[in-house]
Amino acid sequence: MGVLSRLISAKSEAYTMDDFHRQVVERARGGQVHSGVKVNEESAMRFITVYSCVRVLAETMGTLPLGVYKKRPGGGSDQAADHPVHDLLYSLPNDEMTTVTWREQQLGSQALAGNCYSVITLDGRGRPADLYPIPWTMVEPFRDLSDGKIKYRITDRGKQEVYPASAIFHVPGLGFDGIMGYSPIRMAAESIGVGLAAAEFAARFYGQGMNVGGVIEVQEELSEVAYNRLRDDLEARGSGLANSWRPLLLEEGSKFSRIPMSFNDAQFIENRKFTRDEICGLFRVPPHMIANLERSTNNNIEHQAIEFVQYSLMPYLVAWEKTINWKLFTAAERRAGYYAKFNVSGLLRGDYKSRQEGLAQMRQNGVINANKWLEIEDMNPIDGPEGEAYLVNGNMVSPTAAAGQTKPNSGGGGESK
Repeated sequence: MGVLSRLISAKSEAYTMDDFHRQVVERARGGQVHSGVKVNEESAMRFITVYSCVRVLAETMGTLPLGVYKKRPGGGSDQAADHPVHDLLYSLPNDEMTTVTWREQQLGSQALAGNCYSVITLDGRGRPADLYPIPWTMVEPFRDLSDGKIKYRITDRGKQEVYPASAIFHVPGLGFDGIMGYSPIRMAAESIGVGLAAAEFAARFYGQGMNVGGVIEVQEELSEVAYNRLRDDLEARGSGLANSWRPLLLEEGSKFSRIPMSFNDAQFIENRKFTRDEICGLFRVPPHMIANLERSTNNNIEHQAIEFVQYSLMPYLVAWEKTINWKLFTAAERRAGYYAKFNVSGLLRGDYKSRQEGLAQMRQNGVINANKWLEIEDMNPIDGPEGEAYLVNGNMVSPTAAAGQTKPNSGGGGESK
C-alpha cells in the first residue's frame, strides 16, 4: 500500500459519525461560505430562486384539501367532519390563523430548515384543541438520558421550557438521527452562496459600478485644477445606473478609452442559470413552476406537473399524514379507523377534455353515478333516482347475467341455449 493510500485509509478510519455530526452542527450555526457571503435560512430567502421554490411548495400544500376520514368495515371510507381534529386541519388550527396560513408557515420551515414545530394544546377531555406554530429557531429536540424519551426544549425570550414529545407536532425531514432533520439551506450552503454572491454582484454593478468602464489617457500631467474638476465630475456623475449614458467632459487633450466588461465572457448568465437549476433540484421543484420554461413544451408540461405531485409534494404529504395520525389521534381512534388525508385529485385532474373522457368511462362501467360525476365537477346533484342510478355498458355484462339472456332476434320469449 502506497503512502497516499495509507493516508486515505487512516483518514477514513478516523472519520466517524460523531465527526460528521459535529460538522453538521457547525454548518447549522451559519456563517460565510467560500463565495464570501453569509448563508442561512433568512439570507437564502432573499435569493429569488430559493424564495420561489419554497413558495411553490408551501402555497400548494396550504391550499390542498385536508380532512379526517373513517374507514368503513367493508372497505372504503367516509369523511368524519364531526371529529374535532377535522376542524383543526380543515379550517382553524388556532384562533389566530386559518389552516392555509398555518400549513404554509409549517411547510416553509420544513423546506428551509428541515423541521417544523407546533405546540398541541388539549381540551378538558384530552383531545387536541389548538395547534400553534413555533419558529424552528426556538426549538431543540433532544433525548432525555434520565428516561430515554425524546423531548423538546423551547426557548422564548430567555425562558426555557421542556415539553414531552406528545405535546409537539414535529415533522422532521431527512436527518442523521431520525429526531431532527437537516437544513437543506445549510447542507447546500455553497451552491446557494454562489447564487447570492452573483445576485449581489449584479445589483452592485448596476447600483454602484462605474458603468463608463474605461480609462482616461493624458499626454501630459493635468493641472491641479483640471484634475480636481475631473475627479469631482466623475464622482458626481460617472457612477450609478442613472448616469450610465451621460457624457464626460475632458480637458487638456485627455482621451477616454472604454474597457467593456463582457458578462458573456465571464459566463455570468450561464452561471446564474446553473445555480438556479441546482436549487430547483435541491427542492425538487420543476423549473417551469418558477417561470423557467426553457425546457418545457405544451407536450410535456402537464406530465411535469404530475411528477411535481408524485415526487416533490408526496414525500411531504405522506410525512404530514403519518405525523397527524400519530400525534393528533389516540391509539383507540386509530384502531377505530380514523385517519387524516390530503386530497391531491385536483392537481392530477389534467385538462378538461381528458378529465371528462375519464369520467365518462367510469360512468359507463358503473363505477360512478351521475351525482358523483357532478360532485367531482363542483356542480349540484340531480334530484330523484336518475342521479343515483348506476349504468353498465351493454356490451360488458357478468357471466351470470349473460346466462339468463335470450338469443339475439329470438323475440325475447325463448331461453338461452
